[in-house]
Amino acid sequence: MGSFIYIPIIFLTVIVLISAFFIVKQQTAVIIERFGKFHSIRQSGLHLKIPLVDRISGRLSLKIQQLDVIVETKTKDDVFVRLKISVQYKVIKDKVYDAFYKLDYPHDQITSYVFDVVRAEVPKMILDDVFLKKDDIAIAVKRELNEAMMDYGYDIIKTLVTDIDPDAQVKEAMNRINASEREKIAAQFEGDAARILIVEKAKAEAESKRLQGQGIADQRREIARGLEESVEVLNKVGINSQEASALIVVTQHYDTLQSIGQETNSNLILLPNSPQAGSQMLNDMVASFTASNQIGEAMKKNKPKNLE
Repeated sequence: MGSFIYIPIIFLTVIVLISAFFIVKQQTAVIIERFGKFHSIRQSGLHLKIPLVDRISGRLSLKIQQLDVIVETKTKDDVFVRLKISVQYKVIKDKVYDAFYKLDYPHDQITSYVFDVVRAEVPKMILDDVFLKKDDIAIAVKRELNEAMMDYGYDIIKTLVTDIDPDAQVKEAMNRINASEREKIAAQFEGDAARILIVEKAKAEAESKRLQGQGIADQRREIARGLEESVEVLNKVGINSQEASALIVVTQHYDTLQSIGQETNSNLILLPNSPQAGSQMLNDMVASFTASNQIGEAMKKNKPKNLE
């Protein structure tokens, strides 16, 4: 009967001995208090504490943690915008005491500093600069947090501006402006292309006319050379220049009629259509050239001396 009395005592003793041992995980710090007063900080591994005297007051993770803070503020050009600031931080291993006892809610403290810095920096910028200088905002937040949280045992690893969200109407207006700018650029490119096409077409036409004119000039030069040779040949057989010219005109007249006759669907009408009319046309041309030369000689003789 007496042996059963020791069973509860042995059981309580085993429980007390088991509770004296505890394990701390990797990248974790445990705060030990003795009679409610700070006693020690235990790192990872197996540890022993005095039962009923020492107790585990709290555990702190030494891993890098992230806190996302959403701040709504106004820019310099009176646009309301929401910024998402991601703060990466961790407890400094040598300052676990400060991190545990100086701050009850570190998240609230970090959030307050982020709000303060963002609402001090963003109102100095227009909306476009907020997008362009988001890294400057992140650096300002990190600098302010480092100065404030270092005393509380927290190290700010990095701050990032992960999202910038203006008002919906502002985003729609920005999209319209962007679309208008792109349409303007497209119209300019189309205009430049049309202008280049017109210039190149004009250059091609000018070159075509130049070559056409050169061809006509070469053709007339060869015709004149052929006529000159024909007249020389006819002169050798006793035909004077006027008779030779008339003969050439008549010959060309019949050549032209022959060329027209070879075209079955031709609508061309030769005027004048008789050899006599061609001879008369030649005489009129010679008379016209002679009269022109006489007028030119007379004008040269009557020209005032003070104009020479």
